Amino acid sequence: MLPRFEHRAIPIVLAAVVIDVIGYGIVMPVLPQLITELGDLSLESASRVSGWMLAVFALAQFFAGPVMGSIGDRFGRRPVLIAAMAAFGVDYLLMAAAPTIAWLFVGRAIAGIAGATFGPAGAVIADVTPPEKRAAVYGILGAAFGTGFIIGPALGGLVADWGVRAPFVIAAVLALINAATMFFLLPETLDPAHRRPFSLRDAHVIGAFRPLFHAGNAAPLLLAWFLWQLGGVVYPAVWAFWAAIRFGWGASAIGWSLAWVGFLTIVVQLVLTPRVMPRLGERRSAVIGLAAGSLTLLAYAFTTQGWQVYAFFLVGSLGAFAYPALNGILSRMVDATRQGALQGGLGAMNSVAAIIGPLIASQSLAWGSERGFDGAAFLIAAALIGSAAAIIALGTPRLSAGSKAAP
Repeated sequence: MLPRFEHRAIPIVLAAVVIDVIGYGIVMPVLPQLITELGDLSLESASRVSGWMLAVFALAQFFAGPVMGSIGDRFGRRPVLIAAMAAFGVDYLLMAAAPTIAWLFVGRAIAGIAGATFGPAGAVIADVTPPEKRAAVYGILGAAFGTGFIIGPALGGLVADWGVRAPFVIAAVLALINAATMFFLLPETLDPAHRRPFSLRDAHVIGAFRPLFHAGNAAPLLLAWFLWQLGGVVYPAVWAFWAAIRFGWGASAIGWSLAWVGFLTIVVQLVLTPRVMPRLGERRSAVIGLAAGSLTLLAYAFTTQGWQVYAFFLVGSLGAFAYPALNGILSRMVDATRQGALQGGLGAMNSVAAIIGPLIASQSLAWGSERGFDGAAFLIAAALIGSAAAIIALGTPRLSAGSKAAP
């Protein structure tokens, strides 16, 4: 049963996340073909280029993320969300018209500077939702992501028949419509009493995490978060290329496999999360989610048939527990004036992982594939996420003490 939303901004923000992820997911099935055509490259070489593209996006976001979070704490969430979506529209238009691979890099840099909607959306939820209900709503936020990932890749595989650039045009239109919708419908959620002056001292990674450095047992959780993000990057970094190399899948097959991932994610978030997390608690739910994700990645490394991808993700979908569980704990470690800074800081940490992760994943995929084993990227990702699970399970027995999280 869905929790009752505490504020009318929440469904608007959730819809924005859905549209945002549709825009991102719709281009994933055709990206290998676009890069190979523009650069006259093999799939292995194209995967290396794609890894560098993702790293450029993350590097731009690394510097811009804390600034956008602090701007949101000063001026409100609404202008940040609208600006981010408008920039994504411009990015997809550039990619649709790109005559060379260099143009793709320019578009990714613009999108990275603007950031994505997840950080500001998380701050909106923290603004208007009581602390004890945040984990459940963060679960719905994860379900919104899953919904976008059902529609986006499936749609991308279908419209690829119109041309390799058609998905980018549709993604641009969706992003611009999203920005216009938020301009007219999204209310501001940050109470003026909770706003704080903008300071460059706080608008960087160290400043964004200053509240967490004084939050008791936060350090192990932050390390686990980072390892989880570093391993999880393997999906956007190499999935489409790996599926094309190992199974010979085209855009349509890749799109449907990603849609399956999104479908199971939303089922877990809507059906299991609100039932499992109150019983097991956030800490145990995080361990289960991370362990399931690690085991599934290990299985992918040795998968031999395409149908096995669908079967293994029945377990891997439990990884959807990790985001609401970890974010629910972290959101209670800072006060109301720092929620935007927290989300911006987490976004910056994610960006560090997203700078390093795609390079590790894409280079290991290409290196291994050229030597007869294309599962190396998944082995590395499984080890990283498994380490995150071990840190929470073994190294933080009182992780949530004082924050009303699970024992």
